[in-house]
Amino acid sequence: MTNCNVINVENGEILDNASIGIKDRKIVSVGQRNEYDFRSRIDLRGEFVLPGLFNVHNNLSNVFPFKNINLNESQGETVLRCYGEALKALRAGVTTLRTMGEINRADLVLKKAINNGVVAGPRIIASGKGLGVTGGHGSGLGQTEADTPDEFRKAARKELAMGADHLKIFITGGIANKEETFEEPQMSQADMEAVVSVANSKGTYVGAHAGSSNPIMTAVKAGVRSIEHAYVLDIDTAIAMKESGCVLVPTLSVTRSPVWMKDHNFENWTIEKALSAGETHLRSIRTAVEQGVVIGNGTDLPPGDLNDGVVTTVREIQFLHEAGLSNVEAIKAATINSAKLCRLSSEVGLVKENYFADLITVPRNPLKDLKELENIQFVMKDGQVVRNDI
Repeated sequence: MTNCNVINVENGEILDNASIGIKDRKIVSVGQRNEYDFRSRIDLRGEFVLPGLFNVHNNLSNVFPFKNINLNESQGETVLRCYGEALKALRAGVTTLRTMGEINRADLVLKKAINNGVVAGPRIIASGKGLGVTGGHGSGLGQTEADTPDEFRKAARKELAMGADHLKIFITGGIANKEETFEEPQMSQADMEAVVSVANSKGTYVGAHAGSSNPIMTAVKAGVRSIEHAYVLDIDTAIAMKESGCVLVPTLSVTRSPVWMKDHNFENWTIEKALSAGETHLRSIRTAVEQGVVIGNGTDLPPGDLNDGVVTTVREIQFLHEAGLSNVEAIKAATINSAKLCRLSSEVGLVKENYFADLITVPRNPLKDLKELENIQFVMKDGQVVRNDI
């Protein structure tokens, strides 16, 4: 790949008039000259090259509005729906997805099909089914239900045995259910510790749907390593997250996407509940940013959908900027930080030798203006061109 400007998302430096050599799915050289004799070349015509984007909070199997979800749907139908969402995300420049609870464990099946070359798709880091209490937030979303530490321990072991890369738990109420609140605790610390202990025994971690500070603090004490949403977050809890190395995936899109919600036939009360949380949500994420909490990029909206005309994954990066991240920090959230969360930091997330060739390009420098990410022209995953509109 020649005639391009390579962005180092670690430090914001740009290597201009560069070439990138790719062989056997991986980057073998990045510089102003190539040392290899390549069979083919792609002229990128001065485009800026970045790592492929991450979206680390996805429920590919969800149906909107949520009341239309059919938990009796066959696994095959669920997988096909998930495949459609995943492929749309890949073409939009999202080369890695982390799933956070899927109906029928469709993500495990889809991940295997992609990895075996049966279908093309993004890199998938899969959770299998989410885990939550009977009648809790994940009820109706295909979760496995448990009500004691022993039941949660058994459920966690089952997901990992089925092939999950990490575990998802629902520890509070949320927006989707009318009667729930963000403060409502739905798992005890002992319940969380049971899931965490199983994850740790297999060398992985637990991510938690969590609405507010008190349950989040409990999750941090229990050893949970990623917090999803954090609609209400105080300084003390943010400090605790920072000190424990807990990553925050804000999903700001959830509370500031009225057009998308209307387009997907959400009921008025749901839209009003989401928007009413927007100001507090943004302030909470600003608190986390100010305290140095590591931020990942996830939407909880379909990763390749359009949100006010912008791909949701990109719109979330822009929301993170509004929450206080600099341009380069917001891009880091969708590359380096998310790669570390997914335990892929030595494989993807940088344009660097020996990394997989997951790459995107835009015509102008996105470090100066994040709106440039709305103009992705070229997508490559594993060294294979997915889209080339240059």
